[in-house]
Amino acid sequence: MQNVTMREVRDFAVPHNSLALWWLGQAGFLIKSPGGTIIALDPYLSNSCKAVGESIGVDMDRLVAPPLAPTDLAGIDAYVLTHSHQDHLDPETLEIYRAAGGIGPYVAPPQTMDKLRALGVPESEIEMTWPKKEHFIGDLQLQTTFAIPFGADDLTHVGYKVRLNSGCPRDSEGRILFYFTGDTAYHEILVNGWDDKAPDAMIAVINPAFRNLGPIEAARLAKQLDASVVIPCHYDLFRDNSVPPQMLRTNLIIEGIGERYRVLEHGKAAVFSGEL
Repeated sequence: MQNVTMREVRDFAVPHNSLALWWLGQAGFLIKSPGGTIIALDPYLSNSCKAVGESIGVDMDRLVAPPLAPTDLAGIDAYVLTHSHQDHLDPETLEIYRAAGGIGPYVAPPQTMDKLRALGVPESEIEMTWPKKEHFIGDLQLQTTFAIPFGADDLTHVGYKVRLNSGCPRDSEGRILFYFTGDTAYHEILVNGWDDKAPDAMIAVINPAFRNLGPIEAARLAKQLDASVVIPCHYDLFRDNSVPPQMLRTNLIIEGIGERYRVLEHGKAAVFSGEL
């Protein structure tokens, strides 16, 4: 693991038509554009889930310390959320972020909005999202994608496409595209509903213990979407929700695209470039 500070993130130079990615653990990421726009996606930077796990008899004590302090998030351009579960919308991370001066916009689906309001976030700072909805943040363009939740406690899960904003929403060809699956089960609608170029990088959850994509389903989806690079996440923090990431590589090999596998290191920048 490599610790990172927001100063390092701000000072990091992102090349033209590229995006930089820092994995924060679980399904949390920082994304930075060439223009300096920084968004946080599902940052879980505390150990608040330990108590949640103890209440249901599951070990959710962090195995790895957070690579970034929640206070360092202050100054990001958007706080983006896929759903309301505590390892995605973390009350402790949010509280420290806001105490350090962090504000919205918070991009969130409906049930996550309810939780944000309950945690004291003003309505004026929240932007509702839903599948196909677009958000423009600096020189980044987000489009929300469909996701299939595993339980009835939150039925408004989403994922996200993230790309550079050219100023023309229909001008998508050639611009670098990330696809974050969010917590979702596999279904053919994830493929049939895809109306975009192939992802330059697909960041896939692999946590089948909680009925989301496992290595088999993530590899199948990556093959069907023709993702150029396939990155696993959501396998690393909790003893009772861990999967060896190499199992994704094995299944990508079975699908004939094993060379597309890439595993990230917590807190270390990774740059992905598109073609113009």
